Amino acid sequence: MALPIENYALIGDCHTAALIGTDGSMDWLCFPRFDSGACFAALLGGPEQGRWLLAPAGKVKSVQRRYRGDSLILETDFHTSRGSVRVIDFMPVSDERWDVVRIVQRLSGTVALRMELVVRFDYGSIVPWVRRSGDLLLITAGPDTLELAASVAVEGQNMKTVAEFSVRKGKRETFVLNYRPSHFQTRPSIDAGKALKDAAARWHQWASRCRYRGRWRDSVQRSLITLKALTYHPTGGLVAAPTTSLPEQPGGVRNWDYRYCWLRDATFALNALLLAGYDEEATAWREWLLRAVAGSPDDLQIVYGVTGVRRLDEVELPWLPGYEGSKPARIGNAASKQFQLDVYGEVMDCLHLARAAGMESHRDAWNVQLALLRFLETHWDRPDEGLWEIRGPPQHFTHSKIMAWVAFDRAIKDAEKEGLEGPVQTWRELRDRIHAQVCEKGFDAKNNTFVQSYGTQFLDASLLLIPQVGFLPADDARVVGTIAAIERHLVIDGLVLRYSTATVVDALPAGEGAFLACSFWLADSYLLTGRREEAEALFERLLKLGNDVGLFAEEYDPDAKRMLGNFPQALTHMALVNTARLLSIPAKKAKDAAARGERPAAKT
Repeated sequence: MALPIENYALIGDCHTAALIGTDGSMDWLCFPRFDSGACFAALLGGPEQGRWLLAPAGKVKSVQRRYRGDSLILETDFHTSRGSVRVIDFMPVSDERWDVVRIVQRLSGTVALRMELVVRFDYGSIVPWVRRSGDLLLITAGPDTLELAASVAVEGQNMKTVAEFSVRKGKRETFVLNYRPSHFQTRPSIDAGKALKDAAARWHQWASRCRYRGRWRDSVQRSLITLKALTYHPTGGLVAAPTTSLPEQPGGVRNWDYRYCWLRDATFALNALLLAGYDEEATAWREWLLRAVAGSPDDLQIVYGVTGVRRLDEVELPWLPGYEGSKPARIGNAASKQFQLDVYGEVMDCLHLARAAGMESHRDAWNVQLALLRFLETHWDRPDEGLWEIRGPPQHFTHSKIMAWVAFDRAIKDAEKEGLEGPVQTWRELRDRIHAQVCEKGFDAKNNTFVQSYGTQFLDASLLLIPQVGFLPADDARVVGTIAAIERHLVIDGLVLRYSTATVVDALPAGEGAFLACSFWLADSYLLTGRREEAEALFERLLKLGNDVGLFAEEYDPDAKRMLGNFPQALTHMALVNTARLLSIPAKKAKDAAARGERPAAKT
């Protein structure tokens, strides 16, 4: 069985990523990209689905782990009755090759260690051919080859590669696992010690660019490093998570593939990167966005592959037992074919933010926006599947209509400020029409709250974004009433549910954890409505829900005290950074900026 989600840590090379547990087992790794087939899939089953274990052979008394400074170099200290050792795990950042490096360092005494490598390509379904070539162990199946270079002797044992060894004083033992397409020639293995120094220097240099110096600097920096790790460097695309099928309810069917780039994250991502001074990453994300959405507006998808690929057909993997029996395990995502009205607003808001932040203008951006707006002019009143990608019948989701309003609002602001050409009067009329419709059909006057969709009394945490996008001011009685209603009906132990799954609006069995990004949005709402002490208290509590190395999943179960959903989750880390931003500026400045449809910059 895989470990609890929070027991994993992330390493990565800005092409792909691996998850390593507190037991020293690397239980998830896809090569060479985030969305490639996994060679270690024990996370969705057990060791027989592939893993790489490196840990003491005997009983472990305690484990401490940390990232080395502001880096993605993981250090795990194992303490036994006979001594202590440190395992250092990282992936060198390179555009030329893909490596995982594991180094074992003696801390005290003499500790017997075991290395166990079980490679199963294509998500645990393919047993490879293993052979030796000089000092390398070659592991091949079809298009994929892994090459293991080890400083200790390894041998085959029951379809595994194993080693038993100890580390002498003053010496390190090293393991380097390289991926290459099987038709490529073998190249010399990298020097593990030099690669470690280079990786430390590279991460330190990147982290030093962060301009945020506020009260929560450590948490913000760790979240930014995580977002960098989830970025596919060749294109600038940022995946929602490096995993698939980690459940929103253990044993349930809410198991989705998040190894793709969602347009819904566009503004949140850009805002978080610009806040901290990562202009290059922000520009790369904008360029990915413009390339991905190019084409006919009626073909716009909510999610794309890291290269911008559109075909993300959803497939079930019946041979995988699933995380804690949560089946089916899936790859691909059928939500890519859904119509979600809000993404048009997300794209427009993202490009508006880029201009407001002074990013160099892109000559094609406005033409893309004009095409999207022409489509939206005749499609904004269609029902859709909404922000949460429901698998039930389309509805007129209130948040979706609000984001259609955002699309026209940002276009008007950009045209007026930048002198860009467009049918501004038509946009003004549509903006006013959408606003009036939302206030009439999306508002429940009896309960003084906006609702999830027209004609219902259901609530939705996305309504917390109303003042942040400038649809209504934070002190509007309808906004205050909506926050109060969400507190009464969607808050469990201080944390926020996305919506009530008992309504069956998503056509799935009920049950999931509290959504962490929505909980950060509640902290934002507290701040914008003058409840600063409550905002800070909730923010501090949320920070404590991160694991021992500062990573957050998609959801949290307040009863079981555990993380749920894909991990680590980019949207959660974006929300953390953006809440820290809001808490770092005067509340009035944040309210005034939101009322203008702007994202205020933090003091850095």
